[in-house]
Amino acid sequence: MDGIQGWSPERKKQYDAMLIEIQVVDFVLVELNLYLDTHPQDRQAIEQYNQYTQKSQILKHRFECAFGPLTHFGGSPSTDPWSWHQPPWPWQV
Repeated sequence: MDGIQGWSPERKKQYDAMLIEIQVVDFVLVELNLYLDTHPQDRQAIEQYNQYTQKSQILKHRFECAFGPLTHFGGSPSTDPWSWHQPPWPWQV
């Protein structure tokens, strides 16, 4: 999304980079989840899944501290004042 009101090009670049990193890590988690559905005893895959889960949580926390919530309905805490009404929302980028 170009021209986010009040954002410098550097801030937009940081937003995009952080969001892409989250998407990459979460894609790995989906793939590991599917693999573990058919290989539930694979300890190495379980370790990787747990490592990527932790990495995803850290990345999402950093993103939310910098740009606001990623999910709603209890998935992410809100800032005060309520921040969901301020774009861009993650799905708009």
